[in-house]
This record gives sequence, C-alpha cells and structure tokens, in this order.
Amino acid sequence: MTALNELKDLYVEQLRDLHSAETQLLTALPRMEAAATDPQLKAGFHLHLEQTQQQVNRLESIFADLGVSPGGHVCKAMQGLIAEGAEMIGTQAPPAVKDAGLIACAQRVEHYEIAGYGTVARYAQVLGLQQHLETLRATEVEEKQTDTKLTELSDTINQAALRG
Repeated sequence: MTALNELKDLYVEQLRDLHSAETQLLTALPRMEAAATDPQLKAGFHLHLEQTQQQVNRLESIFADLGVSPGGHVCKAMQGLIAEGAEMIGTQAPPAVKDAGLIACAQRVEHYEIAGYGTVARYAQVLGLQQHLETLRATEVEEKQTDTKLTELSDTINQAALRG
C-alpha cells in the first residue's frame, strides 16, 4: 500500500481497489453467465459484463485525469467474492438452486461495489472533483440497478429452487 498522507492519496488507493475489483469481474462474469441456466439470469450476467467494461473505462479515464496509474493494487475482497462464486459454479445442485446461489454471490459483489463507489464519490465531492463525482455516481447508480434486477429475478428463481 502506498503512503496515505492525505485524502487524495486514500481516494487514489480506493479507486485502485475498485479498478482491481472490476477487472477481476471481467473474467468472472463470463463464467457465471455460462453456469446460469435461467435465460434472464444469463442475459443479466452478460449485460453486467458489458457495463463492467464501461465502468473500467470510466475508472481509467479518472486515473488519466489524475495522472496516476490504476495498477499496483489487488482487491482481496473481490478475490474472495469471486472464489465463493467459483465454489457455487462447481456445486452439484438442481439448476434453479444453483441459479439462486449464483444470484446470492452476484448480490454480494454488487453490495461491495455499491459501498466502494459511494465512498469514492464522497471523496471526490470533498476534493472538489465534480467531473469524477458525476462519473462515480453514474456507476454507483448502475450497480444499484443491477442489484435491484437481481432481487427481482430472485423472486422467480427462488420459487423454482423451492421446488428443487
């Protein structure tokens, strides 16, 4: 970890954490899509993959504006969340039960991202980085929308999982 002497240092470090998390998701989401059986869940994972690539691009734009590299940090929390998703993918379960488990894993990821983007957006606001704030809030909104869609989809899938 780099020295954190002021809020801007922490801001950059937290942005690097999010960049690492998002780039890890670029690898994990296709696996989750392949493992899902519900067509809407598959489509949701595919859409989130596309959004994640856009979110990585947004973060890289912020790094360019700051004149710093996005590298140098590995998000260990996302590594753990992705490992849990991989366990679910490898679990022997009826399709609807596995899909319900994939949603649970995906929602944990979304909640982590929502917290991260909310935090860095507040830092951007305090630092007077209005353009960054708008960019980060847009991503936070997308993450919240994805979480809501997963919740709505879980209503149907959980009922199917109840029946096995």
